[in-house]
Amino acid sequence: MANIPATCRAALLVGHQQPMDVAEVPIPQELEPGALLVRNTAATICASDVHLWEGESGSSTDLFPRILGHEMTGRVAAIGEGAERDSLGEPLRIGDRIIWTHGFCGQCTNCVIEHEQTLCDDRRGYMRGLATEYPYLTGGFAEYGYVYPSSGRVKVPDIVPDELASAAACALRTVVHGFDRLGRLDDRHALVIQGSGPLGLFSTAVAARSGPSKIIVIGGPAARLEVARRWGATHTIDIADIPAAADREAQIREWTDGRGPDVVIEVSGVVAAFPEGFSMIRRGGRYLIIGQLHNEEVPIRPGEVTRKHVRIIGSISASVAHYHRALQFIAHNWERFTWMDMISNRYPIEGINEAMVRMQSWDEIKPAIIFGDSR
Repeated sequence: MANIPATCRAALLVGHQQPMDVAEVPIPQELEPGALLVRNTAATICASDVHLWEGESGSSTDLFPRILGHEMTGRVAAIGEGAERDSLGEPLRIGDRIIWTHGFCGQCTNCVIEHEQTLCDDRRGYMRGLATEYPYLTGGFAEYGYVYPSSGRVKVPDIVPDELASAAACALRTVVHGFDRLGRLDDRHALVIQGSGPLGLFSTAVAARSGPSKIIVIGGPAARLEVARRWGATHTIDIADIPAAADREAQIREWTDGRGPDVVIEVSGVVAAFPEGFSMIRRGGRYLIIGQLHNEEVPIRPGEVTRKHVRIIGSISASVAHYHRALQFIAHNWERFTWMDMISNRYPIEGINEAMVRMQSWDEIKPAIIFGDSR
């Protein structure tokens, strides 16, 4: 492939809770049919990247060295045979900016019959391959990225900066998918969002465009809640000010005429969030769970699900349609939301370890690793 270097810099996970090593990694010089090579311009850090780095229970395997990062954007650098169009059928050219999905086989029952790509039986996920084995670049924290032949790929609108396109490739597409599974919202509804990280803030924005009369965000620190208010939250609760779940529920019931919220969306990932959310939700309400990816047990009485007549809805990841709609949501609401509030800092690849530590301590909302070509 002309003008493609033999290696590029990447941040390598060499052990759990160890500093990542910025080193040279091979760039594949031959692509599988249908694959792309992308020169990354930005990769944003997700909480799940931090969990993999930490080696939390249920989040990882001992696979070293590998490249973390699964929300990234970049410019097409090389096109494999048969990969000349994106997932919408538009021509792809060298230099086009894209985001891309995990690899979905398109041939299993979940892909073809159930139309549930996120449950693909033969999924090729990013961050799961060794950096020493072809195709090497299967994580976002690298100067180049490999797009699997079975990965969806979507062009980025010109108005969307690289950092936000990268965030759309995980947090926002996940929220868009979750809201699809949740169903209709209108001005009859009071909604609670548990968590004020990127998922919580994007949920606030989508909810603000969906019609609930009350949007209540629980979380912290205070700076994140201020963003939530700018993006449409009608009420916020700082967990530092009201640390007890029972007191938070009492406040929310006061705001919802004693009934509790019609809808609760869990995006915090905190173990205690589920019993708190379930307790506060009104009879006949809906509970959308996106953030609970841990393997810890929590108490639940199945009879309460029956008596409360509650719908509990799980949602994970997203299909290529949700990636596209996430980009369009940012582009179409550019004047409504101060989107760049989401991007809390920018680092060169050499700053990856500082960024990860600051994510651990909640000092960042969504930091971006910049590879030198971000607009």
